Amino acid sequence: MSQRTESPSRPSTPTQGYDITIGCKLYVEVKKGKSGDKAQEFRKAEILSIRTNNQGQTEYYVHFLEFNKRLDEWVKIDRLDLSREIERSVKKKIGKSIRDETPSLSGSPLREGSRTPSTASQKRKIAALEDTSTPSTPLLEPQNDDYESIDGSLTPGSVTPLGPLSSNYTEEQEIERLRTSGSMTQILSEISRVKNLEKIHFGPYDVETWYFSPYPHEYSETGEVYICEFCLFHFMYERQLRNHVKKCQIRHPPGNEIYRCGDISFFEIDGNKQKTYCRNLCLLSKLFLDHKTLRFDVDPFLFYIMCQCDNYGCHLIGYFSKEKESTEGYNLACILTLPQHQRKGFGRLLIAFSYELSKKEGKVGSPEKPLSDLGWVSYRSYWSEVIVQILLEARNNSEEVTIEDISNRTSIKQDDVISTLNYLNALKPYKGQTIICLSEGVISAYNKSRIKHANRKIDEFCLQWTPPHFTSNQLRFI
Repeated sequence: MSQRTESPSRPSTPTQGYDITIGCKLYVEVKKGKSGDKAQEFRKAEILSIRTNNQGQTEYYVHFLEFNKRLDEWVKIDRLDLSREIERSVKKKIGKSIRDETPSLSGSPLREGSRTPSTASQKRKIAALEDTSTPSTPLLEPQNDDYESIDGSLTPGSVTPLGPLSSNYTEEQEIERLRTSGSMTQILSEISRVKNLEKIHFGPYDVETWYFSPYPHEYSETGEVYICEFCLFHFMYERQLRNHVKKCQIRHPPGNEIYRCGDISFFEIDGNKQKTYCRNLCLLSKLFLDHKTLRFDVDPFLFYIMCQCDNYGCHLIGYFSKEKESTEGYNLACILTLPQHQRKGFGRLLIAFSYELSKKEGKVGSPEKPLSDLGWVSYRSYWSEVIVQILLEARNNSEEVTIEDISNRTSIKQDDVISTLNYLNALKPYKGQTIICLSEGVISAYNKSRIKHANRKIDEFCLQWTPPHFTSNQLRFI
């Protein structure tokens, strides 16, 4: 029997002259397609975490540089290419604490300035960290308001941070300690770098997750979570969910139904009145949204839930939230279509509904930034289709239309109208002025999109809704 010899350029274990640590960068083999006929491809990636699986094998959690975090995954040693950039990426000094290795908060997006918090200021609430996920691990049914929700770049919540980080820990030990302890830290971005759940069981669907969400730490032991598709309570084991389903009487979101057209319904939910449902919704959505922040509570937001209804109940498709009082004029704070319902036009329906509410309010609106990559694609598609439709109607009626007219008719903010026209390359100089001119390619793309989305439109006559008004006293403690 011949014995297979290992190539000297691809050591099978990290002990053969290489020290692979958290933070190093090296090339990793990309997972092959289902057909298995793709050529071998390597991409540069960063090691974010290291673990030993049940078979005693070492696995590495890698982030492919310049690619979305939803592609992050656990890989084994045989997918690492140790023949390139060994000195720069694999070799790394061990024993440094996070405080020595990580820059101060001066590089963080602080709303009230960019100075590193002093020891005295650490005893107060952290009130300005944006676009970072908190490591809180709320209970199944929280008994207090110290809970995070996900809507916009807002404050994380009233959690007292740790004091100066100990230099007795290595970087790997410190990150793992902070990730699992559930405490606020000076470097919140480290907590959410590694996905804690691999899959959710939601109704008849088994859905692979994309990002970290602060579910209870115990759930990471199995890497899965079972969620009731109606009340959104989450469980660690399938038998727990089965027992819950036998008793659960909820068959639709706990709010007012404000729209019903065919099998599509929208429910309006006040985060101040239905906290548990909204909190569970935020935990669920954080699994598929990376750019949004988990904040103190859901009270300042209204949630609009889109469902597909049948004889059994109203099944969650997606939702968007908006602030009760937005000083910046945002008509949407967070939007999500669940992965199992994407590429079916539902995202466009959510966007259209948000602007239909703005029309009822007599306002122009814009989504809160930053948007996710998929969010930008959806909004670009919606804005383009709506604006081109207005322009073609004006041309057919021999009517002159301005950017302000487009904004007033569609409730789309003028800045978004201008950016969309630039995207369509529709703004042209003419005799010292700027005119709007649509190319044949843009019109052809519009006609195809209109046919594709013919069944995904909001019927304004089916909307039974009066804009809610909140007094200063109602908003005082939000």
